Amino acid sequence: MKKKLLALLMGTSLALAACGGGGGDEAGGDKAGADPEKLFNQKCSSCHGGNLEGGVGPKLSDVGSRLSQDEIESTIANGKGSMPPKLLEGDDASAVAEWLANKK
Repeated sequence: MKKKLLALLMGTSLALAACGGGGGDEAGGDKAGADPEKLFNQKCSSCHGGNLEGGVGPKLSDVGSRLSQDEIESTIANGKGSMPPKLLEGDDASAVAEWLANKK
């Protein structure tokens, strides 16, 4: 019973994370000014932790020492494991990938 409840909670968290919560930028906002930390907090932190410490998803506090910016961007675009693809796209995905690649 506990496993079913935990699976339900994780699934709900993942679905809510995928929905995001940003408002306005998708409809032609200024992408050049995208704040990667804010985007991460909106779309990724529910699984990877607010301090990149991990949780449902792996820790990312040192991801730049393991993966290049291109590899991180590919993971964002294609998903990996239980991470769904395209939670971030375009300039937003590039900005977050660059920000994470500097985490060593």
